[in-house]
Amino acid sequence: MPDSPPPTLVSLREAAWVWAKIGLLGFGGPAGQVALMHRELVERRKWIDEARFLHALNYCMLLPGPEAQQLATYIGWLMHRTRGGLVAGVLFILPGFFAILGLSIVYACYGQQPLVLALFFGLKAAVLALVVEAALRIGKRALKGPLMVAVAVVAFVSLALFGVPFPAVVVAAGLLGFAGSRLAPQAFPSLPEVAGSTVPGTVIERLEAEGRLAHTKPRHARTLWLLAVFAGVWAAPLVALRHCFGAASVFVREGVFFSKAAVVTFGGAYAVLAYIAQQAVETYGWLAPGEMLDGLGLAETTPGPLIMVVQFVGFMGAFRHPGGLAPVTAGVLGSIVTVWVTFVPCFLWIFVGAPYIEALRGYRPLHAALSTITAAVVGVILNLSIWFGLHVVFRRLHEVTYGPVHLLVPELGSIDGGAAAIAAIAMVAMLRFKVGLPKTLVGSAVLGVAWTLLRG
Repeated sequence: MPDSPPPTLVSLREAAWVWAKIGLLGFGGPAGQVALMHRELVERRKWIDEARFLHALNYCMLLPGPEAQQLATYIGWLMHRTRGGLVAGVLFILPGFFAILGLSIVYACYGQQPLVLALFFGLKAAVLALVVEAALRIGKRALKGPLMVAVAVVAFVSLALFGVPFPAVVVAAGLLGFAGSRLAPQAFPSLPEVAGSTVPGTVIERLEAEGRLAHTKPRHARTLWLLAVFAGVWAAPLVALRHCFGAASVFVREGVFFSKAAVVTFGGAYAVLAYIAQQAVETYGWLAPGEMLDGLGLAETTPGPLIMVVQFVGFMGAFRHPGGLAPVTAGVLGSIVTVWVTFVPCFLWIFVGAPYIEALRGYRPLHAALSTITAAVVGVILNLSIWFGLHVVFRRLHEVTYGPVHLLVPELGSIDGGAAAIAAIAMVAMLRFKVGLPKTLVGSAVLGVAWTLLRG
């Protein structure tokens, strides 16, 4: 069979439009966003192959911060160097930033508007379908062999029933793969074989064949330079705000607090949600009790990482403690500061660490460790699917404890028929009839408005 033609190279301008599309359609948290990128970049556009995509994803799962945004930065960096990583990472964040900023203003000034709530009602139900599809899609590719299936099951049970911290699950999976590959290598996925064709099958493979991936080689001097530059970029706004408003201002306090949170957010938004909520309500008085859940609802139903919930906290804190500024102006500034200190480290982890991860792609123990982490991630996504599904379909939930086991139990009488119906329609549309994500989201939003009007 003759070789297929080599993939067409992609300019940074062309890539930017794709990253913008992914940013706009990035609903559903990390599970939905990773599934969207896999569909667009691996299956549809052939920018990156399956093995390299999962290799990058597994590294991003080990990092503090939102793994989907860091994965976009990683792939953008692979294709177009540092500029490409910045473009991909920023465009991944930008739509959600403006959406949450606008909704935060509406929330603070006017309360929750019925039309907005109705739109989000439908979108949230569609996101459930997207998360389920992600679990199925990634599971088919990651669960190769009985051991990988067992890892996924154990990860799910550890998270869903015993409340084991997400970082512990990931580290345990990685250690199992690293050590197990030496003791029983046949139980772990083998290194991907290079295709027999001399024609590259993806854009990145073509770049590699043409010698255009020199920037992926580790260089210690470059690493030290990046550390110094990003430390300055991270701290510069805080120094300027301290000079303008004083060390006790809400802007400096938010910047310092969320800088600390940014380096401990292993496992994404849910892992640090309780800590941030407690500090924001009890220590700083930025939020009223219960408002953190409203902010999480905004983050769950707008594009971008779920950790963008911190933007809502930053806005409300500055809105309520504006100092000499107008409340909305202070809120906008608080949003910008919070997002800045939260996401600058995400770029640093990629630009510093990715060259070393790329250099170790052929190292079998690392490949086994990262493959085992991928299997554990399937269990993580399944747990997220059930957690999200319960919160979408039921209005009231309560936690039941049996010794070390913690169960989230819904009240059967609190089922939301409209949410369940819209989620089912979205699931059938995506899984059975292969309806695209944009059409599914728009249709679900329309159904959400219709259901709200009918319910009165």
